[in-house]
Amino acid sequence: MAINHESQIGEVLSTSRYATHSFSKQTFEGIRLLAGLGVEGDAHMGKTVKHRSRVAQNPNQPNLRQVHLIHSELFDELVRSGFHVKPGQLGENITTRGIDLLGLPTGTKLTIGVEAVIEVTGLRNPCAQIDHFQSGLLQAVLDHDENGNLVRKAGVMGIVLSGGEVRVGDEIRVILPVEPYRPLERV
Repeated sequence: MAINHESQIGEVLSTSRYATHSFSKQTFEGIRLLAGLGVEGDAHMGKTVKHRSRVAQNPNQPNLRQVHLIHSELFDELVRSGFHVKPGQLGENITTRGIDLLGLPTGTKLTIGVEAVIEVTGLRNPCAQIDHFQSGLLQAVLDHDENGNLVRKAGVMGIVLSGGEVRVGDEIRVILPVEPYRPLERV
């Protein structure tokens, strides 16, 4: 896997959170990340899994979905397909620009702003709720590669290694894990 993300520097375009389980999240000028927990004041914050379907399976699983990041380039692509999606509406906490989130290997660290560090754990697996938001959107955020493998384009999930404020306009820097790289899988 030939990856050159170390030179990538991105930007935070939007930050979002919502205290209860809801498909979309409210946008703010900034959010606070708490080490080992996630986004302060967000329904998915915690050491153990908070996603309802995963809680039903095993509420003691570690929470690998503390922070959800989506690349704003996906929104650009969706507009070209006739959809209109704004930051926070797909449930992400951080909307980025300039980083190929889906191409990062598992274990990549993203340093954001002055203190915050997120470790990328995997891909968001979009569910049928996305079609309740906008009909046909689920199919638009799924694709297939040249080998026929399913490509999930609805962002990546991560855990908070170092807490801190994340604000609109903050720089995002990529720190790749030690090789060999492991591709992202759904979490």
